[in-house]
Amino acid sequence: METVLVLAVSLGASAVSALISFIGSVTRPGGLKDQAARLNTSAAPGRPWLDLAWQLFGITTSLVPVALVAYFLLRERAGGLRAIGCDLSRQASDLGRGALVAAGIGGSGLLLYLGARASGANLTVVPESLPDIWWKLPVLVLSAIQNSLLEEVVVVGYLLRRLGQLGWTPAASLAASALLRGSYHLYQGIGGFAGNAVMGVIFVLLYRRWGRVGPLVAAHALIDIVAFVGYALLAGKVDWLPTG
Repeated sequence: METVLVLAVSLGASAVSALISFIGSVTRPGGLKDQAARLNTSAAPGRPWLDLAWQLFGITTSLVPVALVAYFLLRERAGGLRAIGCDLSRQASDLGRGALVAAGIGGSGLLLYLGARASGANLTVVPESLPDIWWKLPVLVLSAIQNSLLEEVVVVGYLLRRLGQLGWTPAASLAASALLRGSYHLYQGIGGFAGNAVMGVIFVLLYRRWGRVGPLVAAHALIDIVAFVGYALLAGKVDWLPTG
């Protein structure tokens, strides 16, 4: 029940929301690539300080499930997030491994997205549409870090630990984690689902090899930072990058 509740207030709920969004997109007139999936949007257009407050509020509250996981792992005397390797004890190693993973996945992920969109299987993903103001890039970086912490702690470290304790086989746990990751990206289209499910398989295998979530958090954060900040800097300036 604990695992169900953690997912219900975090990425499990996001998966249901993404499915509903996807159904709405495929039943709407026109192709998927003519529709946009918008991330990091303005919460108070024309009111920059209020907008900033909402952005920081959203980032902070989205990390509550991570705090819940830390609490549950402390309660079972497992050492909190250290039990899944989400700590600062190996910063250099985690960052180095994460950078290598990000370099390998980032480029192939972009090619997959462009191909899926061209085939009509994906919406046009707009990573950010924030106002051009001093806090824009810092907020995008914080958003990327929040995404990486939430997803890797909940969907890899915590979920695999709990499923293993429930007696799930390694293969079944891997499939559950990968499919969950793909499902809450379904709002982007079939390409978003497939690409993130494959990423989920890779991340589970790396977690089992290294025994730490830290490198995955670093990799995910770097991938998202490049996507968010890169889009902010390049949108409308290069022909190959679709804009919504």
